[in-house]
Amino acid sequence: MLMTDTEGNITTEVRDQILLMGINRPAKLNGFTPEMMRQLVDAYTELDSNPDLRVGVLFAHGPHFTAGLDLPKWANKMKAGDRGRGENKIDPTALSSRCSKPVISAVQGITFTLGIELMLAGDIVIAADDCRFSQLEPLRGIYATGGATIRFVQRGGWGNAMYHLLTSDEFDADEAYRIGLAQEIVPAGQQLDRAIEIAEIICQGAPLAVQATKASSTLYALEGEKACIAAMAGQQAELAATDDAAEGVASFIERRPAVFKGR
Repeated sequence: MLMTDTEGNITTEVRDQILLMGINRPAKLNGFTPEMMRQLVDAYTELDSNPDLRVGVLFAHGPHFTAGLDLPKWANKMKAGDRGRGENKIDPTALSSRCSKPVISAVQGITFTLGIELMLAGDIVIAADDCRFSQLEPLRGIYATGGATIRFVQRGGWGNAMYHLLTSDEFDADEAYRIGLAQEIVPAGQQLDRAIEIAEIICQGAPLAVQATKASSTLYALEGEKACIAAMAGQQAELAATDDAAEGVASFIERRPAVFKGR
């Protein structure tokens, strides 16, 4: 359900095995309030823990993704070092914890600060051709602590990261695509449909294998090649013993689409 109160909210909708999570405060450029973050944390936690859900799609209502944090509403929390993520829950910025399932972000219009950090904390970004990106925290006397200083470097390389993080400039979808922050650019208005389409394709894979694939790549990003390689044999052995692995073999032999159950 859409809401129009000044605190905003996060809408959720289950579409088959996909959880749609919508940022909803369009009258304020979808500026994030603490209440919105609390609800987004709960949505990511539900995605991670619910075995019936396989992929998440993060999007926004209205013409813009988000202008970032509504700073006056966060000032006291920031002074206290409270990130608003709660305990024992999934962090949408993937700092204190990560969602084990794929998350696709569909972004449009103004996608500033937290907006960039949320999309980079996910796995795939579909950007509308009207996107305006900026990591402008230094212009507000602070710096990006939602993951941008990490993931900008990981995806865009040091030079591109420093160029945009230190200048606080505004750049477009073409630049985001060039440096690897976005994986596709689509005409404005089509970004959510395309994100859902990709989510549906991912859902065709065995969910445990999809999650293991993400976990392996995450391990490489966090701990390096040796740790990633060392974990491969054990992880593959566990997957090979699942019902879904047996179904994968049977579907190959019988020349039919596999029907995976996530077990």
